[in-house]
Amino acid sequence: MQYDYLVVGSGLFGAVFAHEMKKKGRSVLVIDKREHVAGNIYTKPVMDIQVHEYGAHIFHTSDRKIWDYVNGFAEFNHYINSPIAYYKGELYNLPFNMNTFNRMWGVVTPDEAKARIASQIASLGIMEPKNLEEQALSLVGTDVYEKLVKGYTEKQWGRDCKELPAFIIKRLPLRFTYDNNYFNDRYQGIPIGGYTAMVEKMLEGVEVRTGVSYREFAREPENADGVAVADAAGNTYRRVVYTGMLDEYFDYRLGHLEYRSLRFETEELPGCDNYQGNAVVNYTEREVPYTRVIEHKHFAFGTQRGTVITREYPAEWHEGDEPYYPLNDERNNALFERYRELAKTKPYVIFGGRLGQYRYYDMDKVIGAALEAAEAE
Repeated sequence: MQYDYLVVGSGLFGAVFAHEMKKKGRSVLVIDKREHVAGNIYTKPVMDIQVHEYGAHIFHTSDRKIWDYVNGFAEFNHYINSPIAYYKGELYNLPFNMNTFNRMWGVVTPDEAKARIASQIASLGIMEPKNLEEQALSLVGTDVYEKLVKGYTEKQWGRDCKELPAFIIKRLPLRFTYDNNYFNDRYQGIPIGGYTAMVEKMLEGVEVRTGVSYREFAREPENADGVAVADAAGNTYRRVVYTGMLDEYFDYRLGHLEYRSLRFETEELPGCDNYQGNAVVNYTEREVPYTRVIEHKHFAFGTQRGTVITREYPAEWHEGDEPYYPLNDERNNALFERYRELAKTKPYVIFGGRLGQYRYYDMDKVIGAALEAAEAE
């Protein structure tokens, strides 16, 4: 059989692209190396709670077209992301807002908060920030940096803030309102029943095989006109949509692109109905090894008996580990551009998603990019 498309990866980019191609009457096979669909937004029920297996994912967008699109596959609840920061027994609202500043300094008006921050910035005399620490200090002053930025950032990147380039932090939003909504986007929520059910709806009627590695599955036939790859059964595929790591596709020919990885430690607590009172609590002191604790039931306003929590530990990425965050520094971005040039030698391959395009994407941007790629076909 000849398929029009082999889609590698059943995350959002792959699932949206496959859905759109099926609507156009194209033949599609989706493969995924994991034993499930939905990629990193995969959720599974544990104790009747939808657990975000690969970290918290809150859908948010200001694009009405994208919002209407995802609502065609799931009904979304009205969850608003309002994380809490824990620092040495003190609790602060995120993003940095008037509740944060009131808790930190006792100020009650925006002018008081602005004056406190401006005074701290002025006392530092930083004119041209040379590293991330100086950049952050020049944006938010000493107290916010020391309590809410420094430790968390160093854990996230695995380096001292003085060793990180300034351009990593272009801005640190300060809100001088009593608004704890982390996102500014108009539309926000989490699909009722979990993300996996939403992706399965996208993939209805599409042939999907899980537990299948692209390297083991596909081969490039020699001199096969109009065929990108074939499989061991003799099926051929006219085009490939590849959502894995771009450098891995080329067997790291030009060197490794760098990532940060994550390790998740999930704990079921049947005797505890409410562990922390919030879906997301960030631990911003350096001495606590994890960056945040997720209590999954609060994403869905759960009233189940018992709860499930996940501690999230940042980790160095090594080949074979799961890549989560691209390290978009100058060296890696330059290497990525070289890989992009190399990708032009494979005109029958569409590289998509955060790994295929080596950038951190919010979910709505992934969907938008997939729709754009599908429209061009």
